[in-house]
Amino acid sequence: MISQAVRLRQLASESDRREQFHPPSIPAEEPRDEEGIPEELRPKNILGNTKPMLSLFRMIDKIAATSATTLILGESGVGKELVASAIHFKSRRSTKPFIKFNCAALPESIVESELFGHEKGAFTGASSTRQGRFELASAGTIFLDEIGELSLPIQAKLLRILQEKEFERVGGSKTIKADVRVIAATNRNLEALIIDGLFREDLYYRLNIFPITVPPLRERKTDILLLADYFVEKYNTMNQKGVRRISTTSIDMLMRYHWPGNVRELENCIERAVILSEDNVIHGYHLPPSLQTAESSGTPCTGSLQQKLEAIEKEMIIEALKSTKGNMSRAAAELGLSERIIGLRVRKFRIDYRKFRP
Repeated sequence: MISQAVRLRQLASESDRREQFHPPSIPAEEPRDEEGIPEELRPKNILGNTKPMLSLFRMIDKIAATSATTLILGESGVGKELVASAIHFKSRRSTKPFIKFNCAALPESIVESELFGHEKGAFTGASSTRQGRFELASAGTIFLDEIGELSLPIQAKLLRILQEKEFERVGGSKTIKADVRVIAATNRNLEALIIDGLFREDLYYRLNIFPITVPPLRERKTDILLLADYFVEKYNTMNQKGVRRISTTSIDMLMRYHWPGNVRELENCIERAVILSEDNVIHGYHLPPSLQTAESSGTPCTGSLQQKLEAIEKEMIIEALKSTKGNMSRAAAELGLSERIIGLRVRKFRIDYRKFRP
């Protein structure tokens, strides 16, 4: 909410400056963000305002204009599939098929048939000729997720497609041309796999023409609230809920956590919280236990019991003032206090109740 308000203020300020310094006959400069990136460079399916994400947007825009093979690197849950989708739909192949395939989702015996297709009678159960994913992606893009899980024989066939742009179906002898752009992704260290003899070095260099690294969520902490707000709206709609606010305690927990599962983990946490909320507010106790432990959130228990109690008391007073828009009398009634007592507490904790007023 704060980031949206700041952005609106920036846009209004830019508009005023353009009207002041540019005659009406001169077209206004295209809208840019604080780092000088035109809005059209931002993928529609990815949220982010941090420097690592702005760098990622620039890389996506550069590679999308080409047909080069792309390798997307990053931890599990950072959104590698979204980056692949953004590259395809910003490219000249955007009107052609975008085929996705998870290399770790199927047994090795099935992967070859799924990727390259098979001829009738090629193996038991092959009752008809079947096109593989590469044929289905003709003139478009194929996204190979978890490419580090492919076996060495299939890696050899993939290398041939990348180099010669051709392959044969399983059990067939007819050579099929493949006009397909390949985008691969992995969360594994391919160089370490090469040393262990589990990944072909020549395939790695063929895939690594244009590597893109997607930053983990812990390196883009200021995007957490932006993403949380988006997921709240998404799961409000899906579950017919009306969550309108994330409490201060929940925000602190979200910002302190190290997010080993990245954006996927954040989305799951917000979905759970939206479902559990009963007063249209996400509270700390709605978040998973992993966010509530001192070890996982990086917030070891320090201070005396009195300090902890005062911190809770201050937070409850702030929440009451927020909900009553700075009205001390209504906040006191909501907390079951007298106006004199809440006045003493506000002065003790140095809370400026006026900033909560419209």
